[in-house]
Amino acid sequence: MKNKAVFFDIDGTLLNHDKLLPASTKEAIATLKAAGHFVGIATGRAPFMFEELRQELEIDTFVSFNGQYVVHKEEPVLRNALAPEAVKELVDFAKEKDHPLVFMDHTGMRANDTEHAYIYEAIGSLKFDYPPFDPDYYQNRALYQTLLFCKDGEEAPYQARFDAFDFIRWHEKSTDILPAKGSKAKGIEALITKLNLNPDDVYVFGDGPNDVEMIASSKHGIAMGNSVPQTKAVADFVTKDVNDDGVVHGLKHVGLL
Repeated sequence: MKNKAVFFDIDGTLLNHDKLLPASTKEAIATLKAAGHFVGIATGRAPFMFEELRQELEIDTFVSFNGQYVVHKEEPVLRNALAPEAVKELVDFAKEKDHPLVFMDHTGMRANDTEHAYIYEAIGSLKFDYPPFDPDYYQNRALYQTLLFCKDGEEAPYQARFDAFDFIRWHEKSTDILPAKGSKAKGIEALITKLNLNPDDVYVFGDGPNDVEMIASSKHGIAMGNSVPQTKAVADFVTKDVNDDGVVHGLKHVGLL
């Protein structure tokens, strides 16, 4: 078989519902690489949030921040930061709404609230500690993502006000804020160009709302069995649940294992 390129989401795809890497998935990725296939990660996480996973799987190419910061062999391929003036306006608007924020660049994250239940709950669901407090972290640095902490539906006023941002909910208490029209799909496109890949030979695996565009734009889009309905709706194939060896099942279905 001609060598292919496979990109995997992390949460709910590589990592199971307990945020653990199934042994079957680790073995499958090693098999892919041994066969000469290219393997990358495409996630909404920041780079510092999956460094250990990259090391464990020996993967040095990734799309992070839902496509805003893309790296190949430690070389940035794409940087798409949030507009600074729009971020300043966001900070003021969120303060009026009494909604906390977490600012994220490629090296770290900081919260503008010292203790907030929504931050504890949402960040804790990723198995990370509460971010350090620094309400000015957004100033004079490139932010690739900001997290808004509010209940489902409460982001509507932000969506109406900020054309410079896209809002993607990832937790019942938190929404990603990204540069408008940024996506994992565009991050993968940048790597396709950089590495001279054939788009017809690219496969993607995902499960969340932030995977919809990536899966829809791929000729080989595989949704996990635990995917949200809108992700399943655009997939070429829906594999088994992540806790039921979904990655292995999907790779076998498309003939890569």
